[in-house]
Amino acid sequence: MTEKSIDLFLEELSSGAPVPGGGGASAAAGAMSAALASMVANLTTGKKKYAQYQDEIDTVLAKTAKLTEEFKALVEKDAKVFGPLAEAYGIPKDEPGREETLEACLKTAAGAPYEMVCKAAEVSLIIERLAVIGSRLAISDVGVAATMCIAAAEGAAMNVYINTKLMKDTGYALGLNKDTESAVEEVRTRCSEAYRTVKNGLIIK
Repeated sequence: MTEKSIDLFLEELSSGAPVPGGGGASAAAGAMSAALASMVANLTTGKKKYAQYQDEIDTVLAKTAKLTEEFKALVEKDAKVFGPLAEAYGIPKDEPGREETLEACLKTAAGAPYEMVCKAAEVSLIIERLAVIGSRLAISDVGVAATMCIAAAEGAAMNVYINTKLMKDTGYALGLNKDTESAVEEVRTRCSEAYRTVKNGLIIK
């Protein structure tokens, strides 16, 4: 999935095929957010004006490179977990073990987008700092990264909820929903504030 061109990815995303879908799109948004944060750090590193933040920028570069790759892997993982879930739905309702198999597949299918939400929370911490220490020449890209990060988290959350809604284990489902919304709220808060900081610095007054 991740080796396909953007044209092919979008073509398949717009088709009637079940994957890639919203989960893959959310992971792609997360990868773009992390990559944009990396770009800002790359445009900041080595500049005398930001020398006091160099150690932090070095850390950002390492983290964003890792997060970009992790989001790319989640595009693939999200596609792979759908197959077993679709097969589980196809098991005859009166077949022994169907409910247990379906429940396990729902939990696995919810796990991939939950990972995306958690990764988005990690990216949001970086964006929060880049709004302060990132090069002013690339500060608008911090704002774009913030919007993409929110989209990744909120989009992935939808793919958690569509699976937890069908789970028989309501305790597990409610717990995962709570953890998901908590992480999404962290992303919203940090990235919205970063976006406002960037915008306020760009708007002519």
